[in-house]
Parts: sequence; structure tokens; C-alpha cells
Amino acid sequence: MKERDLKVDIANFENWLSWKNKLGRFIWNITCLLLFKPFIPNFFNPWRIFLLRCFGAKLHSKACVNSSVIIWAPWNLTMEAYACLGPRVKCYNTGHIYIGHSTTISQSAYLCPGSHDFENPKFPMVPSDMYIDDQVWIATEAFIGPKVHIGQGAVVGARAAVFKDVEPWTVVGGNPAKFIKKREIRNNG
Repeated sequence: MKERDLKVDIANFENWLSWKNKLGRFIWNITCLLLFKPFIPNFFNPWRIFLLRCFGAKLHSKACVNSSVIIWAPWNLTMEAYACLGPRVKCYNTGHIYIGHSTTISQSAYLCPGSHDFENPKFPMVPSDMYIDDQVWIATEAFIGPKVHIGQGAVVGARAAVFKDVEPWTVVGGNPAKFIKKREIRNNG
């Protein structure tokens, strides 16, 4: 029998999430809808930081989180001072996401540290961690995939799809993202 003729039943998807996780996300989603998203102006940022901390996020008081972000699990998020999640950013943080000092995640970027084991018929979730170091810029609509580490000072171009680590002080772009050039800071003073 040829390998492609094998009958494999992939209808047995197994949800690996605990009831505690599901309940936490349910309560977070209600809280987010009623107490997070309606508070749009920037002067409500301390309120949004407070709410995220109530759900276990580790956020510096000088971090910035836009009201339109989607955060799957606040308890899997760490942000340092002056780190910013811009409008409509999606943090599908099934694993932990670390965002360093003075890092900007621009509008509609997608941070996705989780995937599925597609070779397993139960198609289980495979969470992983994601590290985005200091002084990084993730541009508009970029996708950052599982197990990726973005090095200090790197720039990920608009609509790039990153599936491998990005070296410090480099610029990458495209799908899949490729090295474009070294990032050099000019001294205009």
C-alpha cells in the first residue's frame, strides 16, 4: 500500500487548554470588551496597564498598549519601559511574549508564538516563547512566527513574515523575511 493511500483520521482534535485557562480567557474577554477597549484616548493607558496587570501581565508603567489590541492571554505578556503595542496588534500569546525596552510593534502586526503539530492526528497546540529585544521596530502588518527571537535594534519591514531569528541591528523584509541590510544609526547632532 502506498503511503498516500493510508487512511488517517484527523477528526480527533484534542483541546489541550485547561479549564482554568479557558475561564481566565473568558473573564479577560468580557473585561476587555467592557473595561479595556472603550477607553480609547492615550490618557487611559495607565488604566489599560492596570487591567492587564490584574490578569497577570508583567508591564512596566511606561509601556504603551493601544485600546484596539487583541491579547489572547495577558498572563503570557511582558513589556519593558517604552515598549508599545500599536493599533490592532494581535498577540496570540499561547506561549510567553517578551517585548523589550523602546520597542514598537506597529499597527496590525501579528505576534504568533504558537503553532500546531500537524503530523499528529490530534493536531495539538504547540506553544513556544517569543523574544523581541530592545529598540526593535516591527512594521505594519508584519507576522512574527513561533520560536522567533528578534535581536536588539532590528527592523522587520511592513508585511514581512518572520519564521527564523533576526540578527541584532539588521533590517529584514519579505515573505519569508530575508536580510536586506545592516541598520546603522546616523548621528545628526
